[in-house]
Amino acid sequence: MSVHTLELGFINNESKKEVMSVCLSMRFIRYVPLLIITLLVTSLYGQTTGKGDRISGPNFATRSPILGRHGMVATSHPLATQIGLDVLKRGGTAVDAAIAANAALGVIEPNNCGIGGDLFAIVWSAKDRKLYGLNASGRSAKGLTYDALRTQLGSRSQLPLYGPLSVSVPGAVDGWFQLHQRFGKLSMRNLLAPSIQYAKEGAPVPQVIAYSWQVAAARLAANGADITEFDNFRRTFLINGKAPTEGQVFRNPDLAGTYEAIATGGRDAFYKGTLADAMDRYARRTGMPLRKPDLSAHKSQWVEPVSVNYRGYEVYEMPPNGQGIAVLQMLNILEGFDLKRLGHNSADYLHLLVEAKKLAFEDRAKYYADPDFARIPLTGLLDKNYAAERRKLIDPKKASERLDAGALALRAGDTVYLTVADEAGNLVSLIQSNMLEFGSGMVPDGMGFVFHNRGTSFTLQPGHTNVYAPGKRPFNTIIPGFVTKGGQPFLSFGVMGGAMQPQGHVQVLCNLIDFGMNVQEAGDAARFSHSGSSEPVGTMMTDGGKLALESGITKEVRTALERRGHRLAETDFFGGYQAIQWDAVNRVYWGASEMRKDGQAAGY
Repeated sequence: MSVHTLELGFINNESKKEVMSVCLSMRFIRYVPLLIITLLVTSLYGQTTGKGDRISGPNFATRSPILGRHGMVATSHPLATQIGLDVLKRGGTAVDAAIAANAALGVIEPNNCGIGGDLFAIVWSAKDRKLYGLNASGRSAKGLTYDALRTQLGSRSQLPLYGPLSVSVPGAVDGWFQLHQRFGKLSMRNLLAPSIQYAKEGAPVPQVIAYSWQVAAARLAANGADITEFDNFRRTFLINGKAPTEGQVFRNPDLAGTYEAIATGGRDAFYKGTLADAMDRYARRTGMPLRKPDLSAHKSQWVEPVSVNYRGYEVYEMPPNGQGIAVLQMLNILEGFDLKRLGHNSADYLHLLVEAKKLAFEDRAKYYADPDFARIPLTGLLDKNYAAERRKLIDPKKASERLDAGALALRAGDTVYLTVADEAGNLVSLIQSNMLEFGSGMVPDGMGFVFHNRGTSFTLQPGHTNVYAPGKRPFNTIIPGFVTKGGQPFLSFGVMGGAMQPQGHVQVLCNLIDFGMNVQEAGDAARFSHSGSSEPVGTMMTDGGKLALESGITKEVRTALERRGHRLAETDFFGGYQAIQWDAVNRVYWGASEMRKDGQAAGY
């Protein structure tokens, strides 16, 4: 089963098995006739119907990159891409187009994103010739102490995945306004207008989103014991009691009203005004610890993106509480190997990448947290000498089963991704998420969006850097990426999907830098996804985890990896990629969109 529960990365293996078994059982009962038809069609045509051939470039590529001189937009939904492109053509900036596209995705891809979630962005300012990072992630409720939380949880050792205790402050709306204040041009009313129209009139649901929506709705229904109020979700996101099917038109008039209030009243309408009052009333009614003062106190944080040099390219990620530095740690480790000589997706190559991932994720489990509450050895984690020491722990012939985080001195210190570039040379790398698809499952009265469940990413282990505390930002998986070369922008990119995100970033970058693929090929190439590493919620890797491989990786490679001790999984989620590359010589944008999703890159 291809699990489109995008933010399962931090959950332990037993929880994953439980979620998958529920999804399969729920769906099997409902779709027995469809499954029978599918099996019949597969038996008749499965052996003779295959992928067509391209007349140029590698045959695994799904299409050519999209080229444009004046602007480029790449999102996970074609309608959102077109909205962003329209904004650019009306004279809006890259940030204007990114906000408009993100708002649209909250209407037409609500399973994966929305204003009930968090946002991170990296912006290249052509005027300033520098990068800006925005951390628009929210904090836990200040009124719920650690001891009170433990009392509510009883015998549970982890926070629930769904329901009121999984909710933290939604940061996305403030993120929009912080970005707009610094880099925007058109009015917010102008930027939200297309989304308001789609919310009122409706939009057809595309294939992958429809499938994911159905799986997520079944999963939430099966976990109703933790969701103290579920009727609003049913009214808002189901049609006649069922998740929409491909091609069915979905409308969300409640969200249209919420967007209109934000367009008129600004960010304060959401965090201090009538919308905040409505969220407070709902929270009190449903047992959610979130209160209006938590919303009123929220503010996004401008931060400096951090980077390492990988073979002459400066790769930038956001610092914690996100997981972006895992990408940089992996690249530092891999830089000591001649990956091109090993061959793309060979057993030797994949083994090294997986083992580098395991090493970085041990540090991720121990050190990554809210820097306002934890001392994070950021300089040490990104040090080349530290990477050289960690590199020595890789056995080229054997998969590791258990690893420890590095010893470092402490110093102070389901998701949509989209990227936009404008005619002035500004680029935005933006990622926004509900955490799990449809987040907590809880929809405030008459508002049309679901609260995310990012709060479930805390651990309850006393003394851990990521332990729950009031007013603290939980560990966050969503990460935008950016690459420069010679002081100029080279690539704005991201790969959606929980713990898959750092793995996806590294695979895309190796495809581009080590193997010379173009920006579309780098995303289309077959990927791996490793699960079961130690996690910031306190779970530990004891058996080496599991390795899932896409079908483009050969049987011979699979067998060789198994001989090294890798335990192969049947399937997993392999991410969702969007990217814009800047060709400084010809002054052309190259856009790419994920073939595993419904998205589109478009330029002009």
